[in-house]
Amino acid sequence: MNPSTNSAALPPLTGGKLVLATLAVALATFMNVLDSSIANVAIPTISGNLGVSIDEGTWVITLFAAANAIAIPLTGWLTQRVGQIKLFVWAILLFVLSSWLCGIAPTLPILLGARILQGAVAGPLIPLSQAILLGSYPKEKSSHALALWAMTATVGPIAGPALGGWITDSYSWSWIFYINIPVGIFAAGVTWFIYRTRETPTRKLPIDKVGLLSLIAWVASLQIMLDKGKDLDWFHSPVIIALTVFAAISFTFFVIWELTEKNPIVDIKLFKGRNFLGGTVAISVAYAVFFSNLVILPQWMQGYLNYRSVDAGLVTAPLGIFAVILAPVMAKIMPKSDARVLATLAFLGFAAVFFMRSHYTTDVDTFTLVLPTLLQGIPTALFFVPLTAIILSGLPQDRIPAAAGLSNFVRVFAGAVGTSLVATGWNNRTILHHAQLAEQTSVNNPVFTGSINSLQGALGGSTDQAMAFFERSLNAQAAMLGLNDIFWLSAVIFIIIVPLIWVTKPSKAGGAAAAGAGGH
Repeated sequence: MNPSTNSAALPPLTGGKLVLATLAVALATFMNVLDSSIANVAIPTISGNLGVSIDEGTWVITLFAAANAIAIPLTGWLTQRVGQIKLFVWAILLFVLSSWLCGIAPTLPILLGARILQGAVAGPLIPLSQAILLGSYPKEKSSHALALWAMTATVGPIAGPALGGWITDSYSWSWIFYINIPVGIFAAGVTWFIYRTRETPTRKLPIDKVGLLSLIAWVASLQIMLDKGKDLDWFHSPVIIALTVFAAISFTFFVIWELTEKNPIVDIKLFKGRNFLGGTVAISVAYAVFFSNLVILPQWMQGYLNYRSVDAGLVTAPLGIFAVILAPVMAKIMPKSDARVLATLAFLGFAAVFFMRSHYTTDVDTFTLVLPTLLQGIPTALFFVPLTAIILSGLPQDRIPAAAGLSNFVRVFAGAVGTSLVATGWNNRTILHHAQLAEQTSVNNPVFTGSINSLQGALGGSTDQAMAFFERSLNAQAAMLGLNDIFWLSAVIFIIIVPLIWVTKPSKAGGAAAAGAGGH
């Protein structure tokens, strides 16, 4: 959410102070964005070191996102209670503390607890960084300020996987969290030094305690249900059934309460607007597919192609190259363009990229892996800001902060849910393909026995060795076919959700860039 402030009444910053302030605020943004992608390539290593499965390791990502989503709607209320600058500085310092706790975590439950804290305190960082930067620049330079902000937010996904892979391979996975400590302390110190005299007015507002508790209840129970479902055999487990029923009841209560509450924590009535509804559903489904694929791709490369963490990171890093190159171009063409056209081109671009990936094989070369990732930067550049412009278009100024907060909440939580669903889907399809391939492995099948004899000769070993090698190849092939199914389905989903964009009314993409670039 971009809380409304009185900082506009203060004179803009100038000279060296402005440069230093921009650097500090941008670093806080970078630290947050980096943390949402840096762990992706480290999950296999973290899982191995803590003695848990990769599926359990993925909770490091999903629980961070779920906690982050819950915290976003609180930003406006906290800003008015504490003040914009104090809240921003405290959020950075708590982020530093939780990063240190993540780094020293000896077990998965402690690491997950620290990640939940880290996700929660990260909630205000993105929207407040935008608001503080906008208040620091002259009105006529606001687009310049947002361009600088967007560049920082875009560099995170480029640097995250490569940096995370290098740190994990060269040092220890703990250092992917420790690097936040010097960055955060510098950002907090400089921000306080420059902005402490530019604090926003505070006032005591009632908080919707019932709404907040019911929000936490349904988000937490739904996320735990999705993360634990596979381990507990889904709806054959009374625990999963209980979590599902509890999530459904608490969600229903939450919706009814928020519709009747005078000061709701989430303004659900915003969904009555055609543009808000269509745009929010479109950006959330798209982000869920986009983010979840970024999580499983490095896991597959490390688990089945024997890529090191750093190599998996370098393969996924080119995603942001075109996004950075096209940022200034987009700033020029968006005010003159229909946001629906730009968003449609983005979705079709994503569909093409995932269709390319759906043809991967187990002996895929590095160039074939890198090319779709590089090209994915083009639709990424066309993705966030036009859809945000659609979401916020036609809303009165006083409802824009609430709308930006709610759409960001739905999008971030969709990313967490999507990651859980895609991880489960990949596992289920892999099991199915393994069973189908294994049907051919019969001693009565001359092709199979011929393959085993050839392997035995090539390896110069026993039948058991040949069978073990064949089983490894079978597992890799099944995982590849399962992943291809996920890629193909992802491409189909991007095409299916295009009509959601055209349910909305026409909107120019220029005006609302501020509120929603926080998607990266």
